[in-house]
Amino acid sequence: MGPWAGEWPTGDQFDPDLLRDGDTRNVIDRYRYWRMAAIVADLDEHRHSFHVAIENWQHDMNIGSIVRSANAFGAAAVHIVGRKRWNKRGAMVTDRYQHVVYHETVADLGEWAQQNNLAVLAIDNMPGCVPIESFAWPAACLMLFGQEGPGLSDEALALADAVVEITQYGSTRSINASAAAAVAMHSWLLQHARR
Repeated sequence: MGPWAGEWPTGDQFDPDLLRDGDTRNVIDRYRYWRMAAIVADLDEHRHSFHVAIENWQHDMNIGSIVRSANAFGAAAVHIVGRKRWNKRGAMVTDRYQHVVYHETVADLGEWAQQNNLAVLAIDNMPGCVPIESFAWPAACLMLFGQEGPGLSDEALALADAVVEITQYGSTRSINASAAAAVAMHSWLLQHARR
């Protein structure tokens, strides 16, 4: 969007530089010309009660895409377990608007989830999993994803209150971690989102 045409709108949420120069950010129209802090504050009033976590022991390339999807679906926060460094390119700058929390270990994440009364739900495909189509998502929960390749660690699986499987019908054993995260978040929204 180019510079604001006509008389400028009033309100602390508007950024005079953006009104003057234009707003080329990837934000919905509602937030066009708003200051970044104002966008985050408004999102904080509407975020959902689910969190997303991913293990990051081998510098997983999917984290950026997971952050972007978490922002799109209104997740309360994204939790990264392990390495703090991750490829932010896939986030498309949404990490500026999405809360990202770091935990050194799976045990730290589990302690945080317990303190915040969140059910921990591992998303994986293994014997005994609950198919996502029949799973009743708790309103407040933390969805836990493993990294591409090795999947969830044994410690992460031990932390889970349930293991949910995204049903697949093709020949591949698994789907991309960022795709799995998007599917799981949308499944939660179908049951709990305020419309």
